[in-house]
Amino acid sequence: MSTTIEVKLVEILARTGMMRLHSKVGSSNFFRMNKSALAGKMVGDYSNGRILVYLIECIIGLCVCYALYKSFPQHQFYWSMVSVVLVITPDGKNSNQLAFDRMKANVLGSSIGLLLFLVHQPNLFLICIGVTLTILIGIFLKLNAALRSSLSALVIVMINEAHDNSTWSVGVERMGCVIIGCIIGLLITISFNFLISLIKSK
Repeated sequence: MSTTIEVKLVEILARTGMMRLHSKVGSSNFFRMNKSALAGKMVGDYSNGRILVYLIECIIGLCVCYALYKSFPQHQFYWSMVSVVLVITPDGKNSNQLAFDRMKANVLGSSIGLLLFLVHQPNLFLICIGVTLTILIGIFLKLNAALRSSLSALVIVMINEAHDNSTWSVGVERMGCVIIGCIIGLLITISFNFLISLIKSK
């Protein structure tokens, strides 16, 4: 068991650039002397400013959507606040693509929810059909990593329609608000990544 753990840690070290240190001090000595340093290195790689950036992105997205909600209280922009935080991702790598995939997933889920609502007033059976269609189409479109966002959008459009007993126009409006939140989240992600790339290039 101990040998297996060391092998795993050696693989991690090879990726983090600490392999030279490992080879100099020896395997057993290295793991005894550098447990805390290794943990700090692994955490630091992820939290090296990215968590702060993610927090700022989420706060800005929420502020923008909240401003829309307060400015146009007759519309359902509170759903934009939900979708914007679903789109923004804490992962620094490929965050533009992830945000774009989540936006597509939200559009997929809300579209399926709206279409099913037009077929019949939502109920549990219809919602289950919507979940099935969303998962199958999402996998077909290679949106596996964003399926949770897609299912959230589906439920947003469908479950409240069943509760409100409202007309299809409310579903269209809710879908539009979800998409607006997605677009805001995508624009914020692209903007921050562009600024970060500029700063790193200097």
